[in-house]
Amino acid sequence: MSPEKRGPLRPPVEPMLAQARETIPRPGALRGGLAMDLKWDGYRVLAFTSVRPGGPFLLQSRKGSLIQDRFPDLVAASAAQLPPGLVLDGELVVLRGDGVMDFGALQRRAAAAVPRTVRTLAKAFPAYFVAFDVLQVEGQPVLTEPFKRRRALLEGLFADHALGPPWTLCPSTRDPAVAQEWLETWTRTPGIEGVVVKGLQQPYRPGARGGWLKVRARESTEAVIGAITGTLGRPRLLVLGRYDSEGRLRHVGKTTDVSTARQLAGQLTVADPGTHPWEGARFSAGWGTRDVLDTTLVVPDRVAEVSVDTARDRGVWRHPVRLVRLRLDMPVGDVENF
Repeated sequence: MSPEKRGPLRPPVEPMLAQARETIPRPGALRGGLAMDLKWDGYRVLAFTSVRPGGPFLLQSRKGSLIQDRFPDLVAASAAQLPPGLVLDGELVVLRGDGVMDFGALQRRAAAAVPRTVRTLAKAFPAYFVAFDVLQVEGQPVLTEPFKRRRALLEGLFADHALGPPWTLCPSTRDPAVAQEWLETWTRTPGIEGVVVKGLQQPYRPGARGGWLKVRARESTEAVIGAITGTLGRPRLLVLGRYDSEGRLRHVGKTTDVSTARQLAGQLTVADPGTHPWEGARFSAGWGTRDVLDTTLVVPDRVAEVSVDTARDRGVWRHPVRLVRLRLDMPVGDVENF
């Protein structure tokens, strides 16, 4: 039975997901045309207003948890501005005092549990909801409507209710040239990663991956190889670092699985006990997980050129980077500082 026949939507609702792609597809790649939205570096959330006026406002994370108690500023703003029976899909971001988006501050807000801490963080780092889709209007699900129609409903919602901060309408375009400009220029702004490509005729399919496409801005840079998983003869992935101004090797990220291990053969040396700056360190297997990597420390005298996206937190790449090549021509001292 379709969600429309089950009545109003209630959490948890799985968000529709996007599949990574290297480039923006040509205009005819999806039947019915394309729309391209800015991709934000925040928390994916769904916002629910109660079907009855004055009912609770719920904020659901991508994994299905309810987190509205961590964001009392959004709860208050929803009561003042949003109509009943609404479900929005969007990205949650927070700003520092200088107006720059701060993912680390967003993490602290999402993890806060003590009411006094929640209020303090809300005042210091206000939250904003960037809406890029609407799943329900006036208690009626619109999942089966094409994106073109849902976008029109979303724009009408902002216009009819004069919505302003903390509610933000995500920029969207149907011009690939404009989207390419966003990818090349707007992603220099902290908190903007790239674009999400959607078919204008696509319905919203909860939990489905691949109907949308995400294209992240990428650049090439260098880092020092400090550790590996796997073996010297066949490394599985590389753990990377950069030296700070005081000469300490700081962890900055890890690569995806290395598909060209041949270029590393014979180039890496296991570090002698007691000589490596990372001795005793543990490295997470993924952002937000407690699993740790089984690593072998290597002499940090080799430089890797890597392809990275713009998602960083205090100098650390949050997503695994891609190994481009080993830079035998570059000394460690020429790598950009942490």
